[in-house]
Amino acid sequence: MSTIHVEATEIINARPEAVYAVFSDYRVGHPAVLPKPYFTDLRVEQGGQGSGTIVQADMAVFGVKRSYRLTVTEPEPGRVLMETDPDAGVVTKFIVEPVSGGQQSRVTISSDSRRSAGFAGLMERLMNPPITRRIYRQELRQLADYLRQQGK
Repeated sequence: MSTIHVEATEIINARPEAVYAVFSDYRVGHPAVLPKPYFTDLRVEQGGQGSGTIVQADMAVFGVKRSYRLTVTEPEPGRVLMETDPDAGVVTKFIVEPVSGGQQSRVTISSDSRRSAGFAGLMERLMNPPITRRIYRQELRQLADYLRQQGK
């Protein structure tokens, strides 16, 4: 099975624990940094804080609407948060690494998604990476703005 990998990385002027706290909070923090109009809804089904959380996320990109049922795990608590939807074949990671003596964070959002066969798969390979990268960059900008507004 072939996959498509996309990632975006930025240095955020906030401590790693503050950044990670936003991503792991699926009731307030994480929804606050999701770029609209791409993310149209995020509903917590179970949990809401870090590992064990299950959310329903709805997206709309170029008029195509998709729903994902994401299970959250923390392969490296405080550093790596992962969302998985096995039915859609999508895994997204939020990686937070300290830089500048822990005063800033290198934040990477990456995803691996299952690619369709044939012509549809070719179009996905050509179109999805630049669109997804743009969405991730917007999310990283919104994360930086959110943390600045929170005084973190």
